[in-house]
Amino acid sequence: MNEKALLSLAYGSTFTEGERAVSFSNLEALLPKFKGGDAWLRQNAAEGKEGFGWMNLPKRSTDEIRTLSRWLATRDSIVQIGIGGSALGNLMLHGALLPPYWNELSNAKRGGPRFFMSDNVDPTDNRAIWDLINPENTAIIVVSKSGSTAETAANFLFFWEKLRDRLGDAAARERIIVVTDKEKGILRPFVDEIGCKSLILPEDVGGRFSVLSCVGLLSAWALGIDCKTLLSGAAAMDESLAKAESVLDNPAWIMAGLSFLHMKKNRNMNVLMPYSDALERFGEWFAQLWGESIGKDGQGSTPVRALGAIDQHSQIQLYTSGPDDKLYTILTVAHGQKDIALPAAQEKAFEKLSYLYGKSMDDLRNFEATATTAALSKAGRPVISLSIPALDAYHLGGLIQFYEYVTGIMGYLMEVNPFDQPGVEQGKDYTYGLMGRSGFEAQAQEVRDLGAKINERTATI
Repeated sequence: MNEKALLSLAYGSTFTEGERAVSFSNLEALLPKFKGGDAWLRQNAAEGKEGFGWMNLPKRSTDEIRTLSRWLATRDSIVQIGIGGSALGNLMLHGALLPPYWNELSNAKRGGPRFFMSDNVDPTDNRAIWDLINPENTAIIVVSKSGSTAETAANFLFFWEKLRDRLGDAAARERIIVVTDKEKGILRPFVDEIGCKSLILPEDVGGRFSVLSCVGLLSAWALGIDCKTLLSGAAAMDESLAKAESVLDNPAWIMAGLSFLHMKKNRNMNVLMPYSDALERFGEWFAQLWGESIGKDGQGSTPVRALGAIDQHSQIQLYTSGPDDKLYTILTVAHGQKDIALPAAQEKAFEKLSYLYGKSMDDLRNFEATATTAALSKAGRPVISLSIPALDAYHLGGLIQFYEYVTGIMGYLMEVNPFDQPGVEQGKDYTYGLMGRSGFEAQAQEVRDLGAKINERTATI
């Protein structure tokens, strides 16, 4: 694969026959929609419309983020508090671009702070994080546009109190960074009140599309990730997609179109299966991006996370022989780093393993990806093979921009708004009511009424 390429997409095995046929002519027929969706995204991004700003992130100034990241890099530990889009993007960047077991490495080998994410509201995890850090040399980042997301607010209240009790108000304030809206929400008044460090969340960028903003870049830069190159890869992807005139020239149109066409044929599950441990968190990031963006108006394509080769031994039986209700994407990295050549064993007991001798672990993993793709194709399952030349900042930036663009185009094809999340807000409102937040009494009563219906029948053993 050409290392100058951003990615390569092979999709010949996505075309099916029979009553649920999907053909290349079906894909080509969507060209006017693709062009309309591209214009819709770019026009609204240029006008600063809410939700569309992610398209502009690769070219926006990052001076403030970079300056604050230099201070962060001097800390021994960073604790980020956030959930969903305020956490998954960070974990995805770190998982893909940092050495595994980052926190276990020595200071010399890391060359950057340890990193902890406080996302789920779990007292055991939060206490464990507190016990592992030295408050004197720790920075705490809290990320929330509104500041009132229950999980993030609860976790921050815990760490803020612990920090103040241990260090005092003035020293605690110096170790806090707030990433929030410019004007709205409860964290901006908090910043003004205590005078802590702060960055502004772009108003036109939603949480699940925010990884290339200060939400993801601040900690990534502090940990040594080359975010300038990351953004450069995203910008290069956007420029390439903008130039495309035909379906054949635009892999993102192909990916969105195939997802749409197969969804219409009741293949309404979208399996992303990277063959790289470093991309496992990419699958988790994709799941939120895809699920929250297009699960609207009774429609949707359910994201399914799998990891090769592990899930060859847990899911492939279902994928090849179960219901034909999924579209598969097998994601590979053409050239790995620091590969391991498999040695020839001297023991006669291992003679049947001699086919492995001299091969590499990357060879084995990529052959397994090829084998899985072939097995799915033989079973008549629609499967896309997606490959990037290398897993580095440049190609990861391109992959992020690619999937965000695919998601936006998919929303346009479905005629839903991919940038809101009304279903999420309902659950938040119910939580506020149950926790006694003023103004949400009606929601609390509604939950109690629904709960009574749910509990009409119970079984206990």
